Amino acid sequence: MQLEEYFNVLAPDDIRLKGTRIGIESILYEYIYRCKTPEEIAEQFHTVTLEQVYATILYYLHARSKVDAYLADWLEFSRNLRSEQQRNPSPARIRFRLMRQENIPKQLQES
Repeated sequence: MQLEEYFNVLAPDDIRLKGTRIGIESILYEYIYRCKTPEEIAEQFHTVTLEQVYATILYYLHARSKVDAYLADWLEFSRNLRSEQQRNPSPARIRFRLMRQENIPKQLQES
């Protein structure tokens, strides 16, 4: 099996493990930034096999500069998305914050 056969390239910025909805960025983030072992990653993502995790790591090692750029773009997109969500929270998020604020005084009174 060729290494590329493990992945579905949906777009230049969207590479997923074949047969899953998991992007390579999810696997590689755990491996590179959280220093998890391939076995720990396979346990974390139940739809991914250990073989797929190793294939993703191997892909990263073979195309490191390309995948580093892919990950940098993904991290920047994620930061921008979080920032936008903080500036413009959804109505559900606003309700959740209000509910949490209302419950804090009740919990303090019960202590």
